[in-house]
Amino acid sequence: MITTLLRDLEALAWMLEAGWMASGIHRIGAEQELFLVEPVGNPAPLAAQILQQNTDAHLVAELTRFNLELNLDPILLQHDAFCRLENQLRRYLSYVQQLAQNYQIGYVLCGILPTVHLSDLTVDNMMPLPRYRQLNEAILRLRGGPVQLQITGIDELFVQLDSIMVEGCNASFQVHLQVDPDAFARFYNAAQVAVAPVLAAGANAPVLFGKRLWHETRIAVFRQAIDTRGGNLYLREMSPRVHFGTDWVRESVLEIYQEDLARFRMLLAPESPLEDALQVLEQGGVPHLQALRLFNSTVYRWNRACYGVAGGRPHLRIENRVLPSGPTPVDEVANAAFWVGLVLELAHREPELTRRIDFDEVRGNFIAAARLGLGSQLTWLDGTRWPAPRLILEELLPLARAGLQRLTIDPADITHYLGIIQERVTSGQNGAEWQLRSLAALKGQGSRAERLEALVLTMQAYQQENRPVHTWEPARLAIVRRREAQGNRRVEHVMTTDLITVQENEPLLFVAALMEWKQLHFVPVEDVRHRPVGLVSRERVQQALQQEGKAQQPVSTIMNPDPITLTPETSLEEARRLLQTQARSDRALLVVHREQLVGLVVETDLTEE
Repeated sequence: MITTLLRDLEALAWMLEAGWMASGIHRIGAEQELFLVEPVGNPAPLAAQILQQNTDAHLVAELTRFNLELNLDPILLQHDAFCRLENQLRRYLSYVQQLAQNYQIGYVLCGILPTVHLSDLTVDNMMPLPRYRQLNEAILRLRGGPVQLQITGIDELFVQLDSIMVEGCNASFQVHLQVDPDAFARFYNAAQVAVAPVLAAGANAPVLFGKRLWHETRIAVFRQAIDTRGGNLYLREMSPRVHFGTDWVRESVLEIYQEDLARFRMLLAPESPLEDALQVLEQGGVPHLQALRLFNSTVYRWNRACYGVAGGRPHLRIENRVLPSGPTPVDEVANAAFWVGLVLELAHREPELTRRIDFDEVRGNFIAAARLGLGSQLTWLDGTRWPAPRLILEELLPLARAGLQRLTIDPADITHYLGIIQERVTSGQNGAEWQLRSLAALKGQGSRAERLEALVLTMQAYQQENRPVHTWEPARLAIVRRREAQGNRRVEHVMTTDLITVQENEPLLFVAALMEWKQLHFVPVEDVRHRPVGLVSRERVQQALQQEGKAQQPVSTIMNPDPITLTPETSLEEARRLLQTQARSDRALLVVHREQLVGLVVETDLTEE
């Protein structure tokens, strides 16, 4: 395989040198990832069934059973290109909706689906395709252990998983820009510089597992989910497979492929024999560079260099993998127009771009934009520091407008799509800000599950109208369908995870104080490894303290040593049944995952509306 890959690189070098690559043509294409959702907004693992009904090659599988992907046709970048891109996107989304309605489900466009829970991410929900199984096994083997997510924003997430399925939490709108091979370095470097402010304007993934993290949490999730690095090897520097890059491209696309091949190993074996690219060239054909493309599909640069063949001519593209799915088709196309215009104008106007800003500053901008979105501070040319909104409004939108005018894009389309970016940034409301503002407005209303479902259902409603996100009103709890549509809920949707616990040797006086301070009716008892060993109720504690000499006795003397436990995946119907078997003074359920206490469910969590 490595020999075939090296011959592919040699063939690519020959085609570049011989001028075989398509030049003087700019095209745009896109890949739309989406989530399938049930009527209440939770993931619907029915992708395989929908694909069985599918008759359109544009619709394909993704990693999970609740994701799908649409591959749009490339469009020449001229005249009404962006309007045509939006119309094509909406037409195919309408087709997906028609297929989904056969199963009483729908779809949602979002960077991360707020209603995804850990139990949705088992390997049983992986699409049954050899590629995904092979990729999962290879990454876990290289890691030598489970996938770990550790992300801090307003809240903090720390969780371990047995597979790469958490990558399925992410959905993007990947934009492809065909560029001239002789000027690839100039375009690619411009794309690197442009990506942070475009991401700041378009962030749409602030919530994962109910926790408010980065404004574009996808960036952190994808990097950690596909990370093949094992334990810390002292201070050795090792690059993750999901990365921004290490330096500028100086002359050729070959530098990117050589750098990645030097740092990363092949993860996937070909499903069939691969062509010999040099032999194809000798016979006068155009090679597809199958080994190179297979390898490139498992190294996830945020701006990825892509080789392709269209109409019998090989070409080069830059694939922007940064932009999230949603909030609406018109928002996505506006993001694409902003990025394309900015890339083309920077490449044209700044021949010394790499001397005017340091690569590390560009990479720092990318992380800042992912963390804080429109709240980020970005370093621009010659070291100037700007608040992201001011930089976009005063400096970058005029550049993007000039770039699109250079392509002879219709003036009305330029005004329309860049106007959406301008209004979004002026209002301060992109998709991430809308989600965070909605959650703040919903604070204290309903359960956590209902608040997250309200986000998803409101998104879905606005997306059907194709209303730009800066015009959205905050989500309202009233949109959530009630219990008759919520039979699919599980214990993890309603359980309390912010637990106050004690150990079995703690004195009853201390337990009573905790209950009074925190207004608790039940306190789980656990050991030092967070395994549950009992449950104590306020009623039992109060009765015990009425007896002389009990205050200093350990809680183990009165706790229920055999409380009912269940898993996060347990249905609410089963949880209600189990709760009814308990005496009223003990009506609480301990939620356990891998023998460790992870949650508590009480009667009010299960009350039917």
